[in-house]
Order: sequence, then C-alpha cells, then structure tokens
Amino acid sequence: MRKFNGLRPQDIVVLLKLVASGSQRVWLGKELARELSLSASEVSEALARCRYSRLLAPDPGIHQPRARAVLEFLLHGLPYVFAVHAGAHVRGTLTASSAAPLDRTFGVEPAYVWPNAAGEAWGAAVEPLYPGVVEAVQKDARLYELLALVDALRLGRPRERRVAAHLLEAALTDNNHLLHAS
Repeated sequence: MRKFNGLRPQDIVVLLKLVASGSQRVWLGKELARELSLSASEVSEALARCRYSRLLAPDPGIHQPRARAVLEFLLHGLPYVFAVHAGAHVRGTLTASSAAPLDRTFGVEPAYVWPNAAGEAWGAAVEPLYPGVVEAVQKDARLYELLALVDALRLGRPRERRVAAHLLEAALTDNNHLLHAS
C-alpha cells in the first residue's frame, strides 16, 4: 500500500457496500469494483485505507466492517471530512432526506439530488461522494438507502441528522436489518 494520506470519499461507499450486502457475503475486489463503478485498484486501495483506519477487520482475507468504528466515523467525522452544501437546482437522483427511508418522515421537499441528467427529480444539487455513486445505487437499493442517510449527515441539518443516525446505527449493529420496507 502507498503511504497513508487519509480516507477518500469512495472508501465510505466501499464500506457501505459491504454493510449493505451483510456479513454473509464474501466479495472479490473485482466484483466490488464492477458493482461500484470503480477500478479494481481503487477498490484494493480503499480496502487497505479502511483497514489502516481500523474501519475494517485486520484480516485482509475478509472484508468485515467494524460496525462501531464505522458508525462513530459516520456520525462524528464524515460530516466534517466530507462536508457538502446544497447547490443550484438541477435534475438528478433523490438523496438525503428526500430519498428513502427519510422521505417517509420528512417528505421530498425541499428536494436534494445527486446531479444526473437521467434523474427523475429536480432539487438542490448535492455532490455525491464520488461520480459513480448514481450508477452504483441503481444496482443496490440498500446501498442507495445507506448513502442517502450518509448525505443527511453530510448536509448537517439537525433533525435529519438525528433520524439518519438512528437508522444507520440500526443498520450497522444488525446486519440483517433492512431499512427499506419490503
């Protein structure tokens, strides 16, 4: 691994993909890369950075997130390290409090979206953690929900942060917990 220079935004998406898939799924790096629209080397480096940061179990043969550490980072570090502010109104894919599961509590207005020309909603632009997020969430509804919760934390509105924190804690401490009502 190269010299550690801190986490990168795509590392959070890799971690959340592992959480979304549950502890029973064993991933190969190239499978994660394909699912997340990243290169295999980006995934490999992301896993190494997460392991170095103690967000993943130390065994490189398994990719087991350390739930408590991930939750602590998401709640207390991520909003500052990967902060975001709502931008201009654009077409895109709903996120943060405008997407499931938070939309049931807060509704979709004001709408927050990841900019995406093929998106079905208009709202304030929220820069995704990395450009491939929109493509990745189209393949995985649970990952979409987790990333929407993370964006609620990143935007920093207190009420949405409280609800998102509770739902993220449930998802991380009970890997079989489904956020989305099936």
